[in-house]
Amino acid sequence: MMSANKLKIFNDPIYGFITIPNELVFNLIEHPYFQRLRRISQMGLSYLVYPGAHHTRFHHALGSMHLMQKAIQTLKIKGIEISEDETNALLCAILLHDVGHGPFSHTLEHSIAKGLSHEQISLKFMQYLNKEFNGSLTTAIAIFKGEYHRKFLCQLVSGQLDMDRADYLKRDSFYTGVAEGNINSERLISMLNVVDDRLVIEEKGIYSVEKFLLARRLMYWQVYLHKTSLLAEQLLMNILKRVKWLYQNQIKIEAGKALMYFIENDVSLDQFNDIALQQFAALDDYDIIYAIKQWQFHDDKVLQMLCRMVINRRLLTIKIKSKPVAPSKLKAHLMKFAEAHEMTNEEAAYFIFDGSISNQAYTLKKEQILIQFKNGKLQDIVKASDHFNLKALTKPVVKYYISYPKNSI
Repeated sequence: MMSANKLKIFNDPIYGFITIPNELVFNLIEHPYFQRLRRISQMGLSYLVYPGAHHTRFHHALGSMHLMQKAIQTLKIKGIEISEDETNALLCAILLHDVGHGPFSHTLEHSIAKGLSHEQISLKFMQYLNKEFNGSLTTAIAIFKGEYHRKFLCQLVSGQLDMDRADYLKRDSFYTGVAEGNINSERLISMLNVVDDRLVIEEKGIYSVEKFLLARRLMYWQVYLHKTSLLAEQLLMNILKRVKWLYQNQIKIEAGKALMYFIENDVSLDQFNDIALQQFAALDDYDIIYAIKQWQFHDDKVLQMLCRMVINRRLLTIKIKSKPVAPSKLKAHLMKFAEAHEMTNEEAAYFIFDGSISNQAYTLKKEQILIQFKNGKLQDIVKASDHFNLKALTKPVVKYYISYPKNSI
C-alpha cells in the first residue's frame, strides 16, 4: 500500500474548507474504492427533475466526515472521553458508510446484486480494506455494525440523528434548490451530549430537532419520493430486469465486463466473494449510462423503448393516489398498450405497473431522539415538543401509484 505523506483540504460548497485530519483517512480517500464514489450519483436519477442534483456519494461522504469531526469536538469539550482510536474509528466508519453503493445509489440497490443492501456491501468493502490497512479499521467496523460497547458512538454513525442524515438533508437541499430541507446541522451538533451512553440533545436544541424532522418529511415527499424520480428509477430497474431476461433466453447482450458479470450471475450475500467484490468495485454510473445508450438500438423492442425513455426523458405518466389501484384499471391500461404495440401482456408490464411508497420521518420503535432538560430529565422529542404536528410524523404515510404511457385510455 502506498503511503501518502501530506494532508489535504477540500473546498466544499456547503461547509467551506474540510480538513483531512490524518494519514489513515487521507489514504482511505485516495484508495480506488473510495474514489469510485466520485462516479456514483448521490440522488439516483433525481437530476431529471432537479437539474442541479448531480452531486455524488464522494461529496456526501466527505461532508459526513466533516460533521463527525465537529460532533467529536463538541462532545470532548463537554467532558465526554473519546480516545484517539475511537476518534479515528468514527471518522473511518462515517467516511466508508456508503462505499457499498452501486450505480445510481438506491435505484439499483437490490437489482445489481440479488437482495443485497448497500450496508451489507459496504461492510464487505470495509472488511477487505481492513486487511489491506493492517487491521486499522477493526474498531470502525465494530461501530459500523452497531456492536461497539459504547453505543453513543454507533448512534453517531447510524441513528435517527446521525451525521449521515445531518449531511444529506442539507446537501441534497442545496443541490436540488428545495429550501425546505435546509437544516441547521451545525446547531444540532452543538447541542449534542451523552447521558447513560446515549446521545441526547440539550433542551435549547429542541426547535432544531423539530425542524430536522419536518425537513426530513418534506424532502422525502418533494425530492426522494418525487413521482418523476420514482418513475425514472423504476424504468431503470426494468431495463436491467429485461436485460437479464434476454440473457437468460440466449439473446445477445453486450455491456462492460463488470456489468456483464452481474447480468450473467445472480450474486447473493453468500456468493459475494472477493471476485464479486472486485467486479462491483469496477461498476459505476458510467457503465449503466453507456450500456443504456447502446441498448436503445437493440433489436428487442421492449429494451429499446425503455432505454430511449430514460435517455431522452420521454417518460410515462405516473399518478399518485391515496388508495390502492384497482386491478381492473391496471389491466385495462395493460391490454390497450399491449394491443397498440403488438406485445404480450408480460412485455407490456414493463411499462404498465403499480406500487406503493411510504414516508415516516421519525420511528418510535428505533432509538429515540431524547431531549435533556436543565433538571436532568430525559424525554422523547414527541413528548417534549409542543409542536402539534410532530406526533403525526411517527406514523407511516402510505401512498399508491400507477404508471402508464401518456394518452393511454
